[in-house]
Amino acid sequence: MSLKHFIKQETVLSVAIVLAVISAFFVRPDKQYISYIDFRTLAILFSLMTVMAGLQRHGVFDRMGQKMITHAGGILQIVFVLVGLCFFGSMFITNDVSLMTFVPFTFAIMDNVDEKTRNKFVPTIVCMQTVAANLGSMMTPIGNPQNLYLYSKSKMSIIEFMRITFPYTFASLILLTIWCVCFFRRKKEKLVINNKKEIVTADYKIIVLYIILFMVCLLCVIHILPYYIVFAIVLLCTLFSDKKTLIKIDYSLLLTFTAFFIFIGNIGRIPLFSEWLKKILYGREVIVSVAASQITSNVPAALLLSGFTDDIRALVIGTNIGGLGTLIASMASLISYRFIARKMPQNKGEYFKMFTASNVIFLIILLAIWGRIK
Repeated sequence: MSLKHFIKQETVLSVAIVLAVISAFFVRPDKQYISYIDFRTLAILFSLMTVMAGLQRHGVFDRMGQKMITHAGGILQIVFVLVGLCFFGSMFITNDVSLMTFVPFTFAIMDNVDEKTRNKFVPTIVCMQTVAANLGSMMTPIGNPQNLYLYSKSKMSIIEFMRITFPYTFASLILLTIWCVCFFRRKKEKLVINNKKEIVTADYKIIVLYIILFMVCLLCVIHILPYYIVFAIVLLCTLFSDKKTLIKIDYSLLLTFTAFFIFIGNIGRIPLFSEWLKKILYGREVIVSVAASQITSNVPAALLLSGFTDDIRALVIGTNIGGLGTLIASMASLISYRFIARKMPQNKGEYFKMFTASNVIFLIILLAIWGRIK
């Protein structure tokens, strides 16, 4: 892989590495570097990604989706199911896994309709699924990487965390429902459901193992089991029972976190910069984190800003709402865009306009709700 191709494929990781290297010129590597890294977050993130990759590899999510779709009626009911799968699924399997699983499923369903109907429906449905995944994932600490990090850093209980995110998640569900109804309530086109997608043969012993491992991960998330014990259990079980799953893990995300930990730790030791950022952040944590997310995406924004404020609650709200807006505000959004660009290149311009408009509208509404709640 050429350097140019690597940078294009792993833009956020590349930026994180460059920032870490630059910061190292200002703060030379020393023993404190190891203290920058939040090993608990990395261990839990690795464990959850391994479990989700295993369940996805063994077709669990595809089977669940197909069973739900077969019980749906007209186009509106099917849209509700497809969008609902992303919204509720992202709470437990993360927003990126949700989109990687259910967006291809949408294309499979729409394969048996005429091209005109397909071009008419698919960009709108995928756009709705993307917004739904980013909004549903805000509800739980395991819904997306920045939530897991902020939850671990804050040491709050899972109930406290969900109290913060529930009003925005509930409002998002209502908005998504209204959006679906407005777009599809009068659509009369008949859809032929495609249940012929090839799914790997289930190894139920492995699936049961991953379900157990998921429960073990949750025990770590709620601070019952130590992270290093859970990491070892997940790694060893996967290595000896289903080692091919280890290839499917997004190691670039773990490296991105590590690079940002080093960058944040270093700039925290540069008095002028740290004082300036603290001054900018004070009392404006939500607005600044929303703005930063538009440029850097919400995961790096959470990692960066958390080093300069104690108001983790505001960062949770800001980085989750900040996942709306630009295409890179949440890196998970790029997953859907790549599917559209690859499978429907003639519609990618239309999709981009629709995505941007809908994200801006949702962002404004949720910021208005925050303004009323705060």
